[in-house]
Amino acid sequence: MKYFFLSEGWTVARVWASDGLWQITAWRRQPDIQRMNICLVEQNELLWLYRVEEAILTVEVKPITPVIASKTIGQVVLKRLMSAEQVIERLGTAETRCQLQNIQSVVQ
Repeated sequence: MKYFFLSEGWTVARVWASDGLWQITAWRRQPDIQRMNICLVEQNELLWLYRVEEAILTVEVKPITPVIASKTIGQVVLKRLMSAEQVIERLGTAETRCQLQNIQSVVQ
């Protein structure tokens, strides 16, 4: 698995694998990209952790709403996705917050 952090209010746009732009018809499925329930807080901005499958090399992200896009960059291409070790190191040096959907799954 690979990982990246994405600001609240941004979403994944296009995705690339080793053979180029992700083609749903060729792969017969969407790319496996999941937002995890862990985020960093940096300068009052939430950065959510996303997990992607190993086949993904590059992810393009963009603001969800046009208002955000007019105040920021229109899109960003993430070419260096993180390993699990890099994520743990980053979480260890930042103010982190875990959002739990089911507290019982943690305390049992």
